[in-house]
Amino acid sequence: MGWRPAVRDPRSTLSGGFRRGPAARVLGPADLAAARRVCAADPVSSVLAAARIDVADRSGIAAAGGELWGFPESGPLVAVCWAGANLVPVVPASLGPRTVDDAVAAFAAAARVQGRRSSSIVGERAVVQRLWELLSRVWPAPREVRIDQPSLVIDRDPDVDPDPQVRRSRATEIDLVLPACVRMFTEEVGYSPVATGGGAYAARVRSLIAEGRSYVRVAEEPDGGGAAVVFKAELGAVAGGVAQVQGVWVDPARRGEGLSVQGMAAVVALTRRDVAPTVSLYVNSYNAPALAAYHRVGFERVGTFSTVLF
Repeated sequence: MGWRPAVRDPRSTLSGGFRRGPAARVLGPADLAAARRVCAADPVSSVLAAARIDVADRSGIAAAGGELWGFPESGPLVAVCWAGANLVPVVPASLGPRTVDDAVAAFAAAARVQGRRSSSIVGERAVVQRLWELLSRVWPAPREVRIDQPSLVIDRDPDVDPDPQVRRSRATEIDLVLPACVRMFTEEVGYSPVATGGGAYAARVRSLIAEGRSYVRVAEEPDGGGAAVVFKAELGAVAGGVAQVQGVWVDPARRGEGLSVQGMAAVVALTRRDVAPTVSLYVNSYNAPALAAYHRVGFERVGTFSTVLF
């Protein structure tokens, strides 16, 4: 079942009687500028939430596909949480341990009120771990918890030459790009995103292509089977001068040829030229080949994410 945003009075609080102490509140259009300022304190770690806030600012919160929560219950915002297909808390560490814990506990209370609607919880590791510690008492068990995901950034030219064959996907190439996206997703997450139809997933891929945020290298199949994607990546979130790369994939038959290194160098160069000056991504710590490739390109570690997958 997909995300269905609740209809709430933006002035409402979200304690739901589950918790004594500070509570979160549902934010409305008048709060979006303040929410964006919270994200601007760390644009790399907050880019997923900031991108949804930007959509909400352009098209309305309902059109952004979720709900935005703020902390504290009244007064100036110091932390926010996007609750949509992903639950994305943004709680700056600079607030200090007590305020951070209060904010996370308030967002956990809000999430208990509405029940588990998101397919993941993702964000800065300490915040996600604490949020999941509170929610694990009432939410169903996750499929997987990925604790250690280095957050990497590059804001300069790559250290290796870009692959000249990597380019933006064309609007006419959805039938070429979608199968590669499905293969990547299935490898990464463990199930096919189109197993039960996949209309929403295909629409997302089509949207990324239309927005110029899908990059591919296409090659002819050696057996004469026509063209196929051998490298791909997308800009899954763009906000605040940061573009977060997601969905990096190399055809298994072509792995070991260095396509990921030069391919990512091309994505960095094209993104910095056309989209945003800072390029980020996060990757599982156990994926040593990917980490090595990103470091060769010039990415540097700036933090750690965690993801809870349902």
